[in-house]
Amino acid sequence: MAESIEEDDSAYIIKDGDYVVLKRGDIYKAVQIQIKKKVMFEKQWLFLEKAVGQLYSTAFEVVSGGHLEPQKAKTTESSTDAQEAGSDNRNIVDDGKSQKLTRDDIETLKEQGLKGQEIIQQLIDNSSTFRDKTEFSQQKYIKKKKKKYESTITVLRPSCRILAMMYHGREPGKICHLRYDTLAQMLTLGNIHAGGKVLVFETCAGLVLGAVMERMGGYGKVVQMYPGEGPVQAGLESFGFPPHFHDTLHTFPIGHVNALLAGTLDTGPPKELVAESSDASVPSKEGEEAGRTNADTGGDGGGDGEGKPEEVKMETSTPAEVEQNEREKLKAIRFQEKQDRMEAKRKKLAVAAALLEGKNADGLIIASRFHPSPVLLGLIKFLAPSRPFVVYSQYKEPLIECYTKLKENSNKEHCAVINLQLTDSWLRLYQVLPNRTHPVLQMSGGGGYLLSGTTVDMQYAKAASSQQAVEQPPAKKLKLTGSEG
Repeated sequence: MAESIEEDDSAYIIKDGDYVVLKRGDIYKAVQIQIKKKVMFEKQWLFLEKAVGQLYSTAFEVVSGGHLEPQKAKTTESSTDAQEAGSDNRNIVDDGKSQKLTRDDIETLKEQGLKGQEIIQQLIDNSSTFRDKTEFSQQKYIKKKKKKYESTITVLRPSCRILAMMYHGREPGKICHLRYDTLAQMLTLGNIHAGGKVLVFETCAGLVLGAVMERMGGYGKVVQMYPGEGPVQAGLESFGFPPHFHDTLHTFPIGHVNALLAGTLDTGPPKELVAESSDASVPSKEGEEAGRTNADTGGDGGGDGEGKPEEVKMETSTPAEVEQNEREKLKAIRFQEKQDRMEAKRKKLAVAAALLEGKNADGLIIASRFHPSPVLLGLIKFLAPSRPFVVYSQYKEPLIECYTKLKENSNKEHCAVINLQLTDSWLRLYQVLPNRTHPVLQMSGGGGYLLSGTTVDMQYAKAASSQQAVEQPPAKKLKLTGSEG
């Protein structure tokens, strides 16, 4: 029991090689902890080896040389928290002359080793208008200066929400402007849980795929449908999943879906590779026979002693022959490596195809930059009846087309859909402070649109309704009798 508790506690301790998220204010960055390796974060070089052994969510202060030191807890109230304040700001003129310290003076203070709090105090003492400002203006001034001069970094454990906020704040185009609240709705509407079989088609740098795998907790099967040559899983690495999580992940090219549905998908070795292997085997056999012939002729030395040195000279290879032999060996090694890669790829394709052939997937999530209509109509056939699906798009027009086509095909296809809903995501952030609670002025304009629904087996529904109609006898007509008085 004690060992299990220690293992659980070790998951909350930063270790060498872990993927973490650095946070400063509202800025996030995902990095990997490596000893003696520089990390660039907000135009500042950092060394993260001092973070190893500390708990996640620990705040560190950047000292000279880019090293981190755990921030000490503040026991006493800072001098900047309580100041004399004015009644209003009507007499304050922003002419740039209220601060006596120049830029050179501030750089000199930094070189002397003063920390951010001490520099802020110097700025307050040398400001001629600070005490005339209102209390709210003073706190806003201090907050602004802390953001500029205090080098405090928090090391966070990667999670779906944190990585979604990081991508949306830094590179929203990579994740199709998918906001974290919309991603949470996708996981809920898709009924993502441990032990299920989920199909994922996304071009969001692996963020949606990582969110699905995190919600499943390493139990079940995830099939990633990818376009192009190979799957993109850059964001998946930032989650830092243990190895057994990756055992549940399978990949399948979206271009082979039609062949799989038609039953013409070939999962055997490629013909080109078989031809290359047959061509490469011929010269190797000839070389072996030639080597055996030379060995036999060299061994049957029936001449006198004067002929032996001449035979040795004939057996010695020239530099050109040695180089050619090395080149052939290298070519054979490369061919073998290529063959091993192709065989591993073929096996993965066969495993993913076997998972899809059952057409019993428990959920489908689509979030890509491609038009969702053909992708949805093709992948929805792999879902079992009474299973949910979710489609995300930054714009509503493609989802309206999907909605219309699903309604039209409900009476034609084997698998129809019900409970179709097209919704948009809206989020408002609030600043909650004493006497200053109000919506945040700068906020996201939109969180995209979601199309969700549930599959049903149309043939079973028709058969059940027809059988019910046959079994039920026609209703008898009631004889009406005259009522008294």
